[in-house]
Amino acid sequence: MGVLSNIFSKIFPSSHAAPAQAPTNTAPAPEATAANQAAAPGVPPSAAAPAMSEVDVEAVLNGLAQKNPQKLNWRSSIVDLLKLLDLDNSLAARKELAQELNYTGDMSDSATMNIWLHKQVMNKLAANGGRVPADLKD
Repeated sequence: MGVLSNIFSKIFPSSHAAPAQAPTNTAPAPEATAANQAAAPGVPPSAAAPAMSEVDVEAVLNGLAQKNPQKLNWRSSIVDLLKLLDLDNSLAARKELAQELNYTGDMSDSATMNIWLHKQVMNKLAANGGRVPADLKD
């Protein structure tokens, strides 16, 4: 399991989907489209599926922070976010996360990488059903 999956498992309920990956084929299969239309005539396929409730990421993380004896700045620090989630926050783990998220910058510039990682993690949480404050995303 990758670092991003570990982050998701700590924030989202177990019934929540794993991080979305880039689709390999954007066109739906003809049978799937026909089945969706038959199941809910006149309703667009995306509206026919039940909506998964959003997870308030800020509330989850604030709740964890209140229980944590350390004062962790999860709102701006990827290191503190990982600590709060009781995950490996080492440089090696952050480099692994950077590779998972396709970081193209200089991994030896850890300050720049860390800022980028924090934004990307927040963006991924938001893209996968998390409600994330706008100031924490790109």
